[in-house]
Amino acid sequence: MSGKKLINDPNDVVTEFIEGLVETYPGLQYLDGFPQIKVVLRADVSGTTNDKVAVISGGGSGHEPAHSGYVGPGMLTAAICGDVFTSPPVDSILAGIRAVTGPKGCLLIVMNYRGDRLNFGLAAEQAKSEGYKVEMVIVGDDCALPPPRGIAGRRGLAGTVLVSKVAGAAADAGLSLADVATEAKCASEMVGTMGVALSVCTLPGQVTSDRLGPGLMELGLGIHGEPGAAVADLLPVGVVVSHVLKQILSKEIQYVPITRGSRVVLMINGLGATPIMELMIAAQKAVPELQLEHGLAVDRVYTGSFMTSLDMAGFSISVMKSDPTILQRLDAPTKAPYWPVDAEGDRPPAKIPVPVPPSCSSRSNEMITQPQELSEQGCILEAAIQAAAYEIINLRDKLNEWDGKVGDGDCGTIMHRGATAVLEDMKKCYPLNDAAETVNEIGASIGRVMGGTSGILYDIFCKAAYTSLKGSPIITSKQWASALEASITAVSKYGGASAGYRTMLDAFIPALTVLKEKLDAGDDPLTAFLLSSEAAMYGAESTKDMHAQAGWSTYIAADLLSLVPDPGAMAAAAWYRAAALAVKKKLQPSQS
Repeated sequence: MSGKKLINDPNDVVTEFIEGLVETYPGLQYLDGFPQIKVVLRADVSGTTNDKVAVISGGGSGHEPAHSGYVGPGMLTAAICGDVFTSPPVDSILAGIRAVTGPKGCLLIVMNYRGDRLNFGLAAEQAKSEGYKVEMVIVGDDCALPPPRGIAGRRGLAGTVLVSKVAGAAADAGLSLADVATEAKCASEMVGTMGVALSVCTLPGQVTSDRLGPGLMELGLGIHGEPGAAVADLLPVGVVVSHVLKQILSKEIQYVPITRGSRVVLMINGLGATPIMELMIAAQKAVPELQLEHGLAVDRVYTGSFMTSLDMAGFSISVMKSDPTILQRLDAPTKAPYWPVDAEGDRPPAKIPVPVPPSCSSRSNEMITQPQELSEQGCILEAAIQAAAYEIINLRDKLNEWDGKVGDGDCGTIMHRGATAVLEDMKKCYPLNDAAETVNEIGASIGRVMGGTSGILYDIFCKAAYTSLKGSPIITSKQWASALEASITAVSKYGGASAGYRTMLDAFIPALTVLKEKLDAGDDPLTAFLLSSEAAMYGAESTKDMHAQAGWSTYIAADLLSLVPDPGAMAAAAWYRAAALAVKKKLQPSQS
């Protein structure tokens, strides 16, 4: 059974790719010679108008974005595309030369594979016989296999992309053909590459090979799937990167003229199926390895998929010795669609300090600890916070049990994390005599540790309450009610939920309704608080009868939801009720 591919006819993949590429990038065109002639070229250049050296590269397809993705001002003038993993025919190469080469001639950049050397070489000789000025540079940057390799030599790999950029920038600067060729040849001698594969690639219409089984990787695998230097057990990427760099920079074999103290350019190249995250991890390991272990200064880092092998999983590393001229060429502007943007220039420090808001860690000495003596309101607030936090801590397993049935099973764990942080931070920095600032600090504690939707919603809840309360040294019961209303409004605005959506608001909204009603009727504030906490509990329990319209529960069948209350609503009601009871105990100790 052939491997899965999003294609039509396997025989048409290259021509259809070219058509899609040109539709996507208006600066590109192709020669109307399908299927034999498959050439991508700059739309702004023709042989009759080109007053600069044309730079042409190419080879078998399947390595995209190489080489057609590098056609554009400042890089390649044209790219010759063969069938998948097949050298392009001489007629196709000749057509490309004729289409873009002007009086200053053209440079062919060819990867070191026998078919490419022969076909590009014959095309070059034919073009010379027609009066064109043509030079050719062969790139063989493979460092996986020790020399000598006979007449075959070292394979061409991703380092070819760097050579193409150097040559394209030199040509764009107006240099002669001889000078462009000299710079390209020099660049090709300065770069070494080695690849590591976790899987082999699957050609369109063909069966996927099982040569690399689970838990194995291949060192030095070629970009056409040809066997590499060795098969080994899969290792952490840091170990793999270290091995590859030692091979490229081997003092015994001396693939590249790079010694301790040299300056280099680094390229981390994905082979087709490697996530950008994994490539960046490889880059993160490679840079300090080059600096600390090999004594090299890293001038530029390019990370991405530059020369692939269809859907192969793995990466290659290229290291090029740099000098001012090479850096100038690499940094020169280009409109080639797949050359990385914003990779040029000297690098600022990789990290800077995190800006610290005016909270526990940055306030004046008087503010970063609890006041030595708590006011009556401060004592009540402390008791309410402690009771609420301990209630959540004790409910962790029950909340997780509920959430395991209607969500992702971690509501209790997340709430426990926030409650624990609140208790720890309260000992150190909550200014309990200032209720507004204390509420703000609770939000900061929660936002720092809870994460997820619950964390951000509770942070919003606290920030809105703080905004409502700040500026008042003594907070009245009606001000607390207004703060709760502001919090509910903010959570609804940013979270999108409202009453009946089966969320924590289904605890808070009934609580607010009762609290305002009782206070407006002139009831005692403590009685109003206690009755509102009962309403919160009732509202949370009633979520069993609600159809979920927010959160993970929206994906759960209604008959399952009817068995379990919303964990977030139950958590909200529980801490609110615990706070109310703690206030009662503080104000009426004999009745508690």
